[in-house]
Amino acid sequence: MSRTTFAQRFRDVAGTPPLAYLINWRMLLAQRELRDSDTRVGALAFTLGYSSESAFSSAFKRHLGESPTSYRLRLRDTS
Repeated sequence: MSRTTFAQRFRDVAGTPPLAYLINWRMLLAQRELRDSDTRVGALAFTLGYSSESAFSSAFKRHLGESPTSYRLRLRDTS
């Protein structure tokens, strides 16, 4: 199956392009990990498939509007 055919089929079935789906999934996993554990941000970045902590932090901030550390602190302050 070609990349284009796969992307179109994925979009038809999932309702979103493959890369957008992957990013959303990674961010959901990151949110859960930041909320529920003390895993370091750098270790989490590599676990989720990012090449660096910086790349992960940038993607997280772009997706959620705040840094992973700020997200973690905000959730812990409210609970």
